[in-house]
Amino acid sequence: YILTQVFWRHLNSIMEDVIRGFQLLMEVQNLALIFGGVLIGVLVGALPGLSSPMAIALLMPFTISLDPVASISMMAALYCAGTFGGSITAILINAPGAPPAVATALDGYMMAKNGEPGRALGLAAICSVLGGIFAIIIFLFATPLLAEIALKFGPVEYFGLTLFALSMLAAMSGKSSIRNLIAGAMGVLVSTIGVHLATGVERYEFGVPELTEGIKFVPVLIGLFAMSELLNQSKTLNAAVERMSAKALKLPTMAELKELKGTILRSSGLGTFIGILPAEGATVAAMMGYNEAKRFSKTPEKFGTGCAEGIAGPEAANNAAAGGAMVPTLALGIPGSGTTALILAALVMHGFRPGPYLISETPHLVYAIFGAMLFANFAFLGIGLVGAKFFSYVTFIPKRFLWPSVFIFSLIGSYAYSSAIFDVWVMLISGIIGYFALRNGFSPAPFVMGLILGKMVEETFTQSMVIYESNFFNFFESGVFIFFIILTCISLTTPFWGTIRKKLAAKKVE
Repeated sequence: YILTQVFWRHLNSIMEDVIRGFQLLMEVQNLALIFGGVLIGVLVGALPGLSSPMAIALLMPFTISLDPVASISMMAALYCAGTFGGSITAILINAPGAPPAVATALDGYMMAKNGEPGRALGLAAICSVLGGIFAIIIFLFATPLLAEIALKFGPVEYFGLTLFALSMLAAMSGKSSIRNLIAGAMGVLVSTIGVHLATGVERYEFGVPELTEGIKFVPVLIGLFAMSELLNQSKTLNAAVERMSAKALKLPTMAELKELKGTILRSSGLGTFIGILPAEGATVAAMMGYNEAKRFSKTPEKFGTGCAEGIAGPEAANNAAAGGAMVPTLALGIPGSGTTALILAALVMHGFRPGPYLISETPHLVYAIFGAMLFANFAFLGIGLVGAKFFSYVTFIPKRFLWPSVFIFSLIGSYAYSSAIFDVWVMLISGIIGYFALRNGFSPAPFVMGLILGKMVEETFTQSMVIYESNFFNFFESGVFIFFIILTCISLTTPFWGTIRKKLAAKKVE
């Protein structure tokens, strides 16, 4: 009886905050901004070479003057819509507009080549919506519960948690785990530039006054996600790509959905779980969703030939992961993916304190984001139904017209953030470094995760050392800290054990 009463009180409290959050979104300006975020997300996803992290990085400085709830909700909507938008190019030109759509291209493009591009887009849209809604429902209940647990954490427990989050970079998508860890470590190093708050020591300033307060997030993010990609894409300006257009988006029938319900539910659950894990993100979820769909399929031999399950699996998983990734981002202040790291930076920029205090102090913001993501999932389905033909033509826009616009917005955005030319130089230098990093297999996402988490690692470590009188071994008095250290060790070693197993299997075959 007591547990039932506690549950209903908790549910009533959540519903009151949900209603307040939805009331914030019901203003015409806020709805227009969220719909604009959805439209931008789908467009960016449909344009080859662009991505939702790039769009959020470019958009961030222009949202400073907006209402915080509206601007964060707009970015969250863009995030959801951009994940779906990437499937448009994956299906029509076999060039995923976003990394999570890589797995969709395997069967989506083949279905389009078989004369059914509209059906492929329809399957992607419906499965994306269903996966997204599944994750948002989990997000609604899991976020406050996780935040309630995190409120009991002290600096030592948070230090262990951030170490675990950084260790998860080894499992992020990329060419190698070592490169991901190196990029993450470099991000942590850059986050230490400036005056140390506890001791007042100046670090890595090199006589430059602008570095006293550290490197600002926004110019670095614009440089890494926009400028570096611009330079990278310049090598393929004249590349010929086989393109197809879709006359209309054809939604799957109820009979088709009934056949796919197992795949959709399984991939949605898997995607949500992967999204909640720090640093994993939608790309890993999509690949696992595709593999699991093939493993449980009655006709696995049809995968790669235009199979409906091959579209449903990754699309439900990657959109579910987008919603799941918001859970640790808002509840713990730990980014669930590279894109949510940008949203986390936007929260800090607008003066919010991400983590459990965000839930306890401003629950209306969290549920406004929930409402924006729910609205976004239905909105991009409607946009897809009405504008499928238009979005298929968007893929024909030449890059020689597209990328100069990105360059101009990068310059304006980096300067507009604090009206400083120094920030423009930071953006340009970050872009050049990011370009050479991409050429050598280093992804910008681990670096951004390190940059965001670096401050938290340093602050919690400093506070813990003060509490335990500079004796690190006393940290192990906390059972939660020990638990996170064990998870960290497992996370760091898992990719390497996988590589060793593959090599041993290859030797056995020889």
